[in-house]
Amino acid sequence: MGRVIVLLFLIIILAAGGLVWFDHLNVIDIKTVLSPIYKFIGREGRTETEVPAEELLSLDAERFAALVESLDLRGRDLDRREEDIQKRMNEIEQMAQELEERQKALDEREKSINAVLQETENKDRNIEQISRYLTSMPPENAVAILDKTGDQDAIEIFRKTEEIAQAEGTVSMVSVWLMQLSALDENRGAQRVAELNRKMAARPPSVN
Repeated sequence: MGRVIVLLFLIIILAAGGLVWFDHLNVIDIKTVLSPIYKFIGREGRTETEVPAEELLSLDAERFAALVESLDLRGRDLDRREEDIQKRMNEIEQMAQELEERQKALDEREKSINAVLQETENKDRNIEQISRYLTSMPPENAVAILDKTGDQDAIEIFRKTEEIAQAEGTVSMVSVWLMQLSALDENRGAQRVAELNRKMAARPPSVN
C-alpha cells in the first residue's frame, strides 16, 4: 500500500513538473489556469489580459468598415451590371426599331408591287374588253377607232386579239384591220401600218 501511495505521489510530481516545463516552453498556458494555486503557494500566476473597451470598439469599427467596403464593392458591381443591362436593352430597342422600319419599307414596297400588278391586271382586262368589242363590230368601224388610237395601245390590242383568237380557235381580225388601215390613205395609212409592224417585230409579245 505504501508503494502505491509513493508511486501515485511520484506520478503527480512528474505530471506537475511536465506541465510547468511545457508552460515555460509556451506550449500550454498552465499558469493562467492554476493562478489560484500559484497564489496559494506564494508565487505570481499568469492572469488573462483584459482587452480595453476602446480596443474592442476599434475592432468593431474595423469590422464595420470592412463590411461597408464589401457592401460598397458589391454596390459598384451591381451598378456596373445594371449599366451593362441598360446598354444591352438600348441596343435591342435600336435593333427592334431598325427591324420595324425595314418591315415598314418592305410593306410599302409590297403595296407598290401589288398596286402595279393590279394596275397591269386591270389594263390587261380593259385591253381584252376593247379587243372583243372591236372584233364584234364591222371591220370599217373598228379601223376608224384604231386609226385614232396611239401606236402602243393599238399594238397591245392587236396582240390581245391574236391571243384570244389562238386560245378560242377563231380567225384573228388583225390582218383585216391592218389591210384596211393601209387603205385609208395611200401614203399615211401605209406608213402607219409599216410602223406598227416594225414596233411589233422589235418588241417581244410578252412585254406589255
